Amino acid sequence: MQRHVVAVAVTDGAPTFELAVPCEVFGIDRSDLVDPWYELRLCAAQPGPLTTATGLIVPTSHSLDELAGADTVVVAACSRDVQINPPAGLLQAVRKAYEMGQRIVSICSGAYVLAAAGLLDGRRATAHWMNAMDFSHRFPDVEFDPTSLYIEDGTILTSAGTGSAIDLCLHLVRQDFGSAVANEVARRMVVPPHREGGQAQYARPPVRVRRTSDTLAPVLEWARRRLHEQLTVPQLAREAGLSERTFARRFREALGTTPLQWILQERVRLAQELLETTDDPVESVAQRTGFGSATNLRYHFGRLTGVSPQTYRHVFRHRAAQQRRGASASGPRAG
Repeated sequence: MQRHVVAVAVTDGAPTFELAVPCEVFGIDRSDLVDPWYELRLCAAQPGPLTTATGLIVPTSHSLDELAGADTVVVAACSRDVQINPPAGLLQAVRKAYEMGQRIVSICSGAYVLAAAGLLDGRRATAHWMNAMDFSHRFPDVEFDPTSLYIEDGTILTSAGTGSAIDLCLHLVRQDFGSAVANEVARRMVVPPHREGGQAQYARPPVRVRRTSDTLAPVLEWARRRLHEQLTVPQLAREAGLSERTFARRFREALGTTPLQWILQERVRLAQELLETTDDPVESVAQRTGFGSATNLRYHFGRLTGVSPQTYRHVFRHRAAQQRRGASASGPRAG
């Protein structure tokens, strides 16, 4: 059995965690599971010495020429400078590897490199949800999906932010050696072999404010205080002092969505907060957020976040408390 070579293209200032994940999954000898295991090669995409975003020196003993001879090419997450202006040699190397039929993988913002190389045109792809608007603006020919943990489109795979690098790398192990081996690697890493839902559960439902509207700001705040009530477009229009048609037009111009969709997003935002910070049962959360019933809450919450309210609470219920404890421990800030 021939050793599967994974070549990771490394740029200067790469986020430490995202670079460490493929090193952990593919670089540690696990020949007790599969013999031979992967061979990991760290390939310098820029002149060295290269360091991570936190200053760790990366021992890149291979060059970009190694990408062409690898079975899997991984473009690690990269700094903002590299996202905006990827090295020409790296773009050429990933194009050549793709043309030769290699499996091409990006970790988080490494998708910017694949897109700049033209490999994602007409494909579905993902990266961190916070990159959604910027990425879509820069690469309109790519079908960007901010909800998935990772996406496989032919021989090209892209992953979302940070922790989803683990999800994608385990998926590659599952493809190459089967579920039993991937599950054992996950067990040794003390992570789930598969996570429910996508990255939508980690992002607040988006509100795309296109321009400030003095007319709409008061009515938006008015509605946020009444999410538990039945809200209608005629009510909102009257509160804004506008006709329904004018209100709906200005609302879409300012926020990029409809009034009813905005209300739904705000109700899910409030439900997320209550699930994180209270012990209220789901039925009570449904009432307090205006969904009326637990069934309605589960449906709309799942549609926007990709997980159930119960799962969301299980994952995130301690997050706000931890943040408060961290803020308390750091003490008051000057200025």
